[in-house]
Amino acid sequence: MAQGNAERGDAIPETPARLGMRAWFGVFKRAAKGFKTDNLTDWAAALTYYGVLSIFPALLVVVSLLGLMGRSATRSMIDNLGGLTPGPARQILDTALQTLQSSRGAAGVAAIAGIAIALWSASGYVAGFMRASNAVYDIGEGRPIWKTLPTRIGITAVLVILLAISAVAVVFTGTLADQAGRVLGIGQTAVLVWDIAKWPVLVIVVGLIFAILYGAAPNVRQPGFRWITPGSVLAVVLWIVASAAFGLYVANFGSYNKTYGAMASVIIFLVWLWISNIAVLLGVELNAELERGRAIQAGYPLDKEPYVQPRDTTKLDGGSRASDL
Repeated sequence: MAQGNAERGDAIPETPARLGMRAWFGVFKRAAKGFKTDNLTDWAAALTYYGVLSIFPALLVVVSLLGLMGRSATRSMIDNLGGLTPGPARQILDTALQTLQSSRGAAGVAAIAGIAIALWSASGYVAGFMRASNAVYDIGEGRPIWKTLPTRIGITAVLVILLAISAVAVVFTGTLADQAGRVLGIGQTAVLVWDIAKWPVLVIVVGLIFAILYGAAPNVRQPGFRWITPGSVLAVVLWIVASAAFGLYVANFGSYNKTYGAMASVIIFLVWLWISNIAVLLGVELNAELERGRAIQAGYPLDKEPYVQPRDTTKLDGGSRASDL
């Protein structure tokens, strides 16, 4: 069996680019089918629940980090949220950020403990995403808790840092960017270039966030860290397009205020999170089907599960799934 595994591994195309056109057609066809069979809308709803519980602790950590730059930094981030979220959803985040900013004031051990608790609370989303990813890849969670827990916290910490970087990119705009330019001795042209370039930078950071989630969350042995995957590109594009389309719909055609009244902003925020999670999970689905396509092209049976090698088989029954590969 080990020899067969090695032979199959040697025959697997190294990258998706080496797949033929027919294989790519099969990948997209199975990914579209997997959208329904893997219950992505239900998983997105579950992740929306975990996201609501996680987003505010994560914002607390980001606000704490931005607080090192002064109160104006957080204010600038709040003012620029309109470019990232639909209008009513911005109101929810705006209120939360202002509340977090006004309540932030603890120092020393208390502040560190608060950030640690917030980080733990924010990791609930990552834990849910790990389970969803395993379901998409049709593989069990073989990692014991002493492995999944550090992975969960580690991913969350890295994502929060990247979110803080994104926040800083958004913060340095307008008057604050002019002030920073004068302090650093940078000309007005450079500041203007940054105002334009910050959005591509944000897209890159978001893509990196997806790459980390896709690489570390599932119990799937990866050939190495991939900065860019077809799934992450798809997720970023879908997220941007879906957010823009949903924002236009809410602004021009939606009747949430009539239907939900005072709860309209909350409902819109939840729907936007749900749509965002669908985009992220579709990226996982595409990556998973690309792995299946590579295995099929190497001669692996189409209906054989799992079609990827587990990262860990400790919790799987006798490692039986690993032996099938």
